[in-house]
Amino acid sequence: MTTERHVYRALQQHLDSLPVGFPPTQSGVEIRILEHFFTPEEARVATCLTITPETFETVRRRALEKGISPGRLRTALDSLERKVCITTAVVSGEKRYKNSLYVVGIWESAVNHLTPELMQMMGQYSREAFGREMYRVNTPQLRTIPVAKSIPLPEKYQVSSYDSVRSLIENNTGEFAVANCICKQAVDLAGQKCKMTDMREVCLILDGDQYIHGGLARPISREEALVILEKAQDAGLVLQPLNSQRPEAICCCCGDCCGILRSVKQMPRPADFYASNFYAEIDPDLCSGCQTCIERCQLDAPFMKNGVAAINLDRCIGCGNCVVVCESGAVSLKKKEAVTVPPQDVNEFYRRVQAGKK
Repeated sequence: MTTERHVYRALQQHLDSLPVGFPPTQSGVEIRILEHFFTPEEARVATCLTITPETFETVRRRALEKGISPGRLRTALDSLERKVCITTAVVSGEKRYKNSLYVVGIWESAVNHLTPELMQMMGQYSREAFGREMYRVNTPQLRTIPVAKSIPLPEKYQVSSYDSVRSLIENNTGEFAVANCICKQAVDLAGQKCKMTDMREVCLILDGDQYIHGGLARPISREEALVILEKAQDAGLVLQPLNSQRPEAICCCCGDCCGILRSVKQMPRPADFYASNFYAEIDPDLCSGCQTCIERCQLDAPFMKNGVAAINLDRCIGCGNCVVVCESGAVSLKKKEAVTVPPQDVNEFYRRVQAGKK
């Protein structure tokens, strides 16, 4: 193995130690993916980071042990930050650096720059290794929150702020940004078509400075964020924030394009994979049998039984999209008795994932 290949193998092993890992394959496709995103120097520097945000001085000491000078370190970190292949944030006035996961993280940095070759490598890697890794953790990366219109007004006062999309937007203190959906771009590039919507800017970033500066997203106002969410809800998209009480992003997803939704749809119990506090319920006396809820659902949870619709709770993730389109008022959203409280922030999320890996 050449020295350069050793560098990328070291990075693969380093990323594999993160809460959601980056496992090896027999084909070595994961190395080709890393070569696409990282230069050899950037790969060396990325192994000096951890999943915890750290100052330049902390990273510098680790880099010196690997023979990387402060100047080279700074150059590589700046490049990785611009490409959004690592994550940066300013804490107490000082920039901090940390590794990004492969998904959600490094892969999404390819938005607006997808190629057929990269898509082929990603698909191959998912089949050979990464698909299993995604489902090896007990704490999902994404959760589902109900669309606002699906909750009757009196019950809204019982909804926790972390389960209210409007509260997440109103309470956000970071820079709002919106990015194109890389999943939809992949479907477009493959010559297919999303049946749900023509919208492409459906990835809301609630701490968007790095994405804006990297050219991967555009800045928007709080009001524009709410408008985008309104349009996404009208289109029947599933709202999937990152799994914390202060999520860094909210993905508006559909079963045509979203890699996660498409994958869990093949499972017998999609509900097991999602952290959701709600489920749909149908009153058979009110159901007209129109089957609109069946057409709307992304995960095939509603089904017909004796001429009326019913819900397979093993498949329902509580998104509320079926409630909105039910003209007879037969479908309602119910709150689960056992409430799942999301991790306080992304760092607590990573700790939970690491502790619960199977």
